[in-house]
Amino acid sequence: MTSQLFSPFQQRSITLPNRIVMSPMAQYMAKDGVANDWHYVHYGKIAQGGVGTVMIESTATSFQGMGTYGDLGIWNDEQTQALARIAESIEGFGVVPAIQLGHAGRKGALQRAFDGYGFLSDADASRGEVPWEIVGPSAIPFADGALVPSELSEPQLSSLIEEWVDAARRAHRAGFKILEVHTAHGYLLNQFLSPIANKREDRWGGDAERRMAFPLEVIRRVREVWPEELPLWVRVSVIDDADGGRTLEDTVVFSRKLKAIGVDLVDCSSGGWRESHAKSRLVPSLGFQVPFAEAVKVTADIPTMAVGLITDGRYADEILRAGMADLVAIGRELLVDPNWALNARKTVEASGFEYWPPQYGWWLTRRQKYQPV
Repeated sequence: MTSQLFSPFQQRSITLPNRIVMSPMAQYMAKDGVANDWHYVHYGKIAQGGVGTVMIESTATSFQGMGTYGDLGIWNDEQTQALARIAESIEGFGVVPAIQLGHAGRKGALQRAFDGYGFLSDADASRGEVPWEIVGPSAIPFADGALVPSELSEPQLSSLIEEWVDAARRAHRAGFKILEVHTAHGYLLNQFLSPIANKREDRWGGDAERRMAFPLEVIRRVREVWPEELPLWVRVSVIDDADGGRTLEDTVVFSRKLKAIGVDLVDCSSGGWRESHAKSRLVPSLGFQVPFAEAVKVTADIPTMAVGLITDGRYADEILRAGMADLVAIGRELLVDPNWALNARKTVEASGFEYWPPQYGWWLTRRQKYQPV
């Protein structure tokens, strides 16, 4: 049986061999923003495992835009060259290389996740990891005890836009075929969108229309320099999942505007505002964010990607068959099983190991043949 999950998907000049996208997941392993052998092996291993697209983790447009000292960056030639090596490896497996660009804003200067993901401490400083000045739309910290961000001035905002433009150009030079702008999870562009973090009274703040202005300007400028023949995606938090935050209706309006400026797909996540001490309304469960992707797809008339606890190949196929989304993003399942996509194909299409790399498939077929009944 042919599945929707393993059917191709075309946008502009790019054809994804199937509908499975590796969700961008930070590894916290870069040194000075430069990718290394960990990233090369990590992303190559996932590409080898049968996904259609591998998306590199959120990659900072500047040093100030990093969330932690371990984040990848794309603001200089050394970083760009290291990423080019990875993009070439991914494409060598017949997989589409994609990259997410981001800026942490007020959620910067933190510890790596496996060091606690708290505020940088004296112990961190002893190894040279000291806090840096962070910025945001307004001088409001994201949590009690967090650094207070400097409110971005007009000249700083102009410089930030140029950093995004330069990062997009570098991403193209590095060989990536899809670019995603990170506008979710409480990071800088999401901060501008949300009334929780954006209390400005100029053209970049105020009502919902003005709060959208800066993210839309960044994305519009990125679209101008990103080649016309290549897709541009945007990840959003469909809801902030916090008191006084953005709603689904806000995101539908934003998504329509994204489509109008040339965005090809909206990657539908949620949240990122738990630090605001608001009680979460979402209960993480199987496919808990899929309805967001469906709502945006239908009401904004734009392709969407569903993400969030999509753990089973059959369920992923059902999402696509039902028209709830056009692609599915798989995250933690790929960390546990880099061959998740190959195993899903075997389950969904009731096929053998013919789609596996021959270096593995021949042996697995032989093992299956001689398995005792």
